[in-house]
Amino acid sequence: MTDVGSGSQRFWGAGGPPPGRIEYRLMRESVVRQYRRGRLGRLDVCDAQPELLRVARNLGRQTATTCPICEESELVHVSFAFGPRLPSCGRALAPGEISKLHRNSAELACYVVEVCVECCWNHLLRMFTVGGRGSTQMRD
Repeated sequence: MTDVGSGSQRFWGAGGPPPGRIEYRLMRESVVRQYRRGRLGRLDVCDAQPELLRVARNLGRQTATTCPICEESELVHVSFAFGPRLPSCGRALAPGEISKLHRNSAELACYVVEVCVECCWNHLLRMFTVGGRGSTQMRD
């Protein structure tokens, strides 16, 4: 995200966006808009893999956000970390576990995915790095 004067300061705060953080909310809103206009079908957007649904049920952090597709269930946030000394498929993280990764000497890539375990909607919300030199504190 680029800095656009005082508008970005109002959005991100005085310090600007956190370093190494990428938000995917605009893409999410575009997909939801296309679904609601009938350009995408439910099977196109509700395609969570069984493993993602399992992790969401067991390690997900409940939110107060209603699913934009089925509009019945609350979404769950699932966090994953990828990096050195982690399995090649990454590691699912329990709520609050991201803060512990800051002590890691190696930089890790973390992803937060929102999931509806009822209709199988899923979307990548954000990506950021933790650990390594000069890491900043992020919440999962």
